[in-house]
Amino acid sequence: MRRRSLLLAAVPAGLVTLAGCGDDKSESSKTGASPSASVSSSPPPKIVDGPLPAITAGTKFGEKPTVAKGSGEPPKDLAVKTVIAGSGRTIAENDFIKADYLGQIWASGKVFDNSFDRHRPLVMQLAQGSLIDGWRYALMGKKTGSRIEIAVPPALGYGKEGNAQAGIKGTDTLVFVIDLVESFNSKSSAKGKQVPQTDAALPKVGTNTDGQVPKVTIPKTDPPKKLVSEYVLEGDGPELKSDQTVLCQFQGQVWDSGKTFQRTYGSGRLSQFSLEQMQQAVKGLAQGLTGKKVGSRVLVVIPPELGYGNNPPSGGVVKKGSTLVFTVDILAAM
Repeated sequence: MRRRSLLLAAVPAGLVTLAGCGDDKSESSKTGASPSASVSSSPPPKIVDGPLPAITAGTKFGEKPTVAKGSGEPPKDLAVKTVIAGSGRTIAENDFIKADYLGQIWASGKVFDNSFDRHRPLVMQLAQGSLIDGWRYALMGKKTGSRIEIAVPPALGYGKEGNAQAGIKGTDTLVFVIDLVESFNSKSSAKGKQVPQTDAALPKVGTNTDGQVPKVTIPKTDPPKKLVSEYVLEGDGPELKSDQTVLCQFQGQVWDSGKTFQRTYGSGRLSQFSLEQMQQAVKGLAQGLTGKKVGSRVLVVIPPELGYGNNPPSGGVVKKGSTLVFTVDILAAM
């Protein structure tokens, strides 16, 4: 059974799902219950220090924790404890976070979901409607590199309905241990090593890493007839797999005119999309990103048959038979 999407906002018309996020002022296919939102947002809750169950094994950051069953009555308010204090960026509301987590039920100690076994941290937006309120209120203001333990009462979790698929009742308090790996916002960029751009037949892409639009100079020549995918900045993260979802900055341009038809750089937004879904929308973009390393900036030049072909979006700068030029900063993947 496929996991529910973490992002619940409707997909706008166009190329990809876009989500607004903060700025630099702040620093699987397994049955379970991710922290996806399932109830309406509640007012800011009271936050208390405990009680919280002990972490009895896997106590280091990045290790899968073992958590004791809750003892006695659970807290009626949101309980939050920083188990390991990180020193990275402070997380603000609307930032995207990359996090490993384990979730279990207070009363029984039953683990209903964890990302450690999947070896794929979740990438989600810390925003109203994107995930349960217990996570949103508990993680705001925390630093990356931290391990946070929280106890979430039903009203800040899955509400009176619970989550039957995961065995969560509407009266269950949930316990999560969350390792905050990274965070991203609209100023985030790839930080990889510069790769020489020596092919005069290909566009030249700027290497700025301030989240602003990289300058792209498209040559006044005929475009390549085959798909091109080249590093501009080569990161050191894992290679993207075809079944993953990507968080990125991007810009899409038309080769002949140089006009931009969509972008996130400088817009206060990031983009998150599934490579499998992109395979149906712009096949060349999915193919061009698959196998590239997280943390990279990639130039992808897409011939018409792997782009929009003879069916471009109506009313835009992309015409029938257009070759497309994409610049993509791969920030994270899950």
